[in-house]
Amino acid sequence: MRNRSNHPGGLVYSTEHGRMCPACAKPVEACVCSQIETAPTGDGIVRIAYETKGRKGKGVTVVSGLLLTPSELKALARELKARCGSGGTVKGNTIEIQGDHRDRLTADLRAKGHHIKSPK
Repeated sequence: MRNRSNHPGGLVYSTEHGRMCPACAKPVEACVCSQIETAPTGDGIVRIAYETKGRKGKGVTVVSGLLLTPSELKALARELKARCGSGGTVKGNTIEIQGDHRDRLTADLRAKGHHIKSPK
């Protein structure tokens, strides 16, 4: 078996267990590496902006700078969407809420203890 560049050594496949995780050397079904969620790094200042660029004139409120794990970010997005009464999504480390909800989101996130950079 050849050592591939994306597999830095170790067992890649076992006839007994099938595919093996190259990081923890456990079967892929029992791998604990993919279950570990890490929060992004940053300055901890939450920025709230209103954007229409690339959305055919429809505006969204973008919340970025939250230092939360992906599951915590999804849960917060669900709560904020319900609070604003509109749709939205999580893209990368940002939350997008349809419409202009900067004032409401600023108040809600400040109440949760986040440091918000004041919108202009």
